[in-house]
Amino acid sequence: MAGIPRAEHPLPQWERESWRNLNGEWDFAFDFGKSGIDRAFYEKKDWEQKILVPFCPESCLSGIGYKDFIPAVWYHRTEELTKGQLTGRVLLHFGAVDYACRVWVNGKPAGSHRGGYTSFTLDITALCREGENDLTVYAEDDTRSGRQPRGKQSGLFYSHGCDYTRTTGIWQTVWLEFVPENYVKSARFYPNIEEGTLTVEAQTAGNGVLCAKAFYEGKECGQASVRTSGRNAVLTVRLSELHLWEAGDGQLYDLELSFGEDRVRSYFGMRSLELDGERFLINGKSVFQRLVLDQGFYPDGIYTAPSDEALEQDIRLSMAAGFNGARLHQKVFEPRFLYHCDRLGYLVWGEQGNWGLDVSAPDGLKHFLPEWMEAVERDFNHPAIVGWCPFNETWDYEGRRQDNDLLEIVYRMTRQYDTTRPCIDTSGNYHVVTDIYDLHDYEQDPAVFEEHYRSFAEGGALRDNHSERQTPVEGVPVFISEYGGIKWDVDKNSADSWGYGNGPQTEEEFISRYRGLTDALLDNPRMFGFCYTQLYDVEQEVNGLYTYGRKPKFDMEIFKKINGRKAAIEE
Repeated sequence: MAGIPRAEHPLPQWERESWRNLNGEWDFAFDFGKSGIDRAFYEKKDWEQKILVPFCPESCLSGIGYKDFIPAVWYHRTEELTKGQLTGRVLLHFGAVDYACRVWVNGKPAGSHRGGYTSFTLDITALCREGENDLTVYAEDDTRSGRQPRGKQSGLFYSHGCDYTRTTGIWQTVWLEFVPENYVKSARFYPNIEEGTLTVEAQTAGNGVLCAKAFYEGKECGQASVRTSGRNAVLTVRLSELHLWEAGDGQLYDLELSFGEDRVRSYFGMRSLELDGERFLINGKSVFQRLVLDQGFYPDGIYTAPSDEALEQDIRLSMAAGFNGARLHQKVFEPRFLYHCDRLGYLVWGEQGNWGLDVSAPDGLKHFLPEWMEAVERDFNHPAIVGWCPFNETWDYEGRRQDNDLLEIVYRMTRQYDTTRPCIDTSGNYHVVTDIYDLHDYEQDPAVFEEHYRSFAEGGALRDNHSERQTPVEGVPVFISEYGGIKWDVDKNSADSWGYGNGPQTEEEFISRYRGLTDALLDNPRMFGFCYTQLYDVEQEVNGLYTYGRKPKFDMEIFKKINGRKAAIEE
């Protein structure tokens, strides 16, 4: 696959040998009038532009770099298929297409999907033929509609404040997969560290025997099988060796699933999560979550990392500064990033990019819930994900208050689907029903910041800056999930650059402020974690510890020492 951008397998937890990466050069066209369907672009042969998939047309890596609003785009590619590849099922996978997507194969409709952050699969077997096949993709995008979650994509022409360059169309890997008629469609993994077992709940197409084999560092350490005559299969593998997945130590097992002629390579981690009063337990131990805000933006690829190495680098840069995890902020991150989190023992919270969605109207549910549940289902098996947070800062939308029923329904659906992880209904404000109470506090004076939580630390009530709209929940874990955001503009030449509060004048002042704010949370015996804003600058927002190009602004050993100090709740 030399020369193919992002050539690595996009789903390390679900790999088959028979797949084909479709990244690379595609035909491309803008559709500013959204008239391409009327003009039958799905039958179009003469394409004037090219684009490099999986990079969005706004990015320089795509070869286009168009930054204005793009209402719709088209893609086209031809693929040769052999008779042997057509003997089973042909599956067409999209990592993510922003926002509303329709697909044609050989001029015939193959399916559609709505949602800019989640993956989808189309069975295109009936539309394929031996020899040359035409694949055509159409995507509409309207970040200003109020009906689609856009995350941090700017609703204005320019990037501004904490909104950045937009992403339209394909922005994750596209690939074909060739599977037998009978195959494993999906599976959920349930580790039990007390029993030393892994339970697999699988969905299959066809009848047969499902077998699961677990390995640790190449040594087989358990297997089980079950016959299924329908869609559902459940089996439990008893492990001969128990190795726990922990923060900073992602000890993973390999897993092989077989079902007739189908073979899937996967992996899993053995760990447990539990809320014990105000403590958050991992494998029965209180672990202080030293998190940092990661927004998943890249100067050259925008939403898409230029390489797999760049994904891993962000995690290692975070760990080098003493963080043990991240809030993956206002974006559903790609599975390859989560794979590296799993390997490295890096704690992360899964979040949807809800900004841009009108949360004041009940019909916001239909624009949010289907895509969010796709994200929860896709990423369920990643041990690195220690909690879900579907919404962030759901304050008033254009002067209208949030619809509390919307948040409560999404919370309850999340908890019903995933009983193994806690869920924060909305980070920061305004909470409706939640397993964890979190606050955002950008006070820049460490003494004042500490005073905000002094009474709480001494056993009193929690102070809430938004108390007129919500009441803190007693007896649940609490953390400050956004703080700091200290401005430090390395270039010092941009009038648009910003951070929270008045920026320090010297490195010593910056470090002193960081230490004071962070110590206040580490020393609080009733806080189970913090999340600092943020890991790296993003465009005009210059409150990162690293620049947008991932260069350190300071000696990271200083921050590693500050962040790494033992927290009071771990005593």
